[in-house]
Amino acid sequence: MATNGTPPKITLYTNHGCPWAHRAHITLRQLGLPYEEVIIDLGKPREAWYLDINPRGLVPSIKYSNGVIHDEIITESAIVSQFLADSHPSSFLPASNESPTAALTRARINFFVDTWFTKAGSYWFKILTKDDGEEKDALVKEFLGIVEKEIEPLLKDAGPFFGGSKTLTFAEALTAPFILRIYALSNKGRFLPEEIQTGLDKLPNFSKWAAATIAHDSVTYIWDEEAILKSTVNRIEKLKAQAK
Repeated sequence: MATNGTPPKITLYTNHGCPWAHRAHITLRQLGLPYEEVIIDLGKPREAWYLDINPRGLVPSIKYSNGVIHDEIITESAIVSQFLADSHPSSFLPASNESPTAALTRARINFFVDTWFTKAGSYWFKILTKDDGEEKDALVKEFLGIVEKEIEPLLKDAGPFFGGSKTLTFAEALTAPFILRIYALSNKGRFLPEEIQTGLDKLPNFSKWAAATIAHDSVTYIWDEEAILKSTVNRIEKLKAQAK
């Protein structure tokens, strides 16, 4: 946490088209933390100076100082977001000792995020890589079934955000970039089958939660839909070409 009420100094190394980096943007915005931004071009090999910061060459990374911590480098989107939220506890992600129920809130958020990524999270990308046909239709049906079975019950008390919260939570910060892309890609069947969006809209808990999440300012403030969809589709086409 910043000392003497002075905000921390944060440099965010990012790319606005990357859903993983998007998590850090949401977290910073929701916590109200100022930051400087350095855009990393993901379309070319990383320069040596950035590999010195993050040898993996991935985004996001942050450099963080607060009077006690000096120019500490933190990498990987979930870890960056967790560090920021833990360093600046709020209703977004309460400190585990804040109240008798805070640890339980954190556990439920962790379970929700883990369930999304282990059960449903990879389907949209898999579906994008398939040509139209029975295999693609089967993946769509399977994805919708998993969301209904695994995710829908976890949102029964969304209000409209996770766990009955009226404000965006850490659960949304880690999942919203992917929910946003799924809805944008399947809108009017542009790049994903329209059946995905219509199927998700039939799930009362999920659809209410998703609508509030993807419309939130902390989620949309760096969102350039046309540019991101174009880059996503270009990436898929390259992957398909390499697989042939």
